[in-house]
Amino acid sequence: MRQYELLVVYKPNTDAEEIDKLVSKLTSDVEALKGSVESVDKMGRKKLAYEINNFRDGFFANFILSLDESKVAEFKRSLKLNDNILRTMMMSYEKATQEV
Repeated sequence: MRQYELLVVYKPNTDAEEIDKLVSKLTSDVEALKGSVESVDKMGRKKLAYEINNFRDGFFANFILSLDESKVAEFKRSLKLNDNILRTMMMSYEKATQEV
């Protein structure tokens, strides 16, 4: 399994309770694909650099997750089908190690 960093921008018209539900749904989707979520950082509402679907801001959440490489395409497809998500960015994640 590889580790990935996933940045998700949710629509800003959802309240905090709904965001918690969406984050837990994404976590359960990863676990359904035999993966695991290491950490979740809800970064809050931020202004977007440009307008997306008539929205000027969005709720940002950053996930560190482990997922089998063969399941990544299926997971990305499920992200695109979610109507509450404006944008996603997923990249492989390497922990920074400091050598002294």
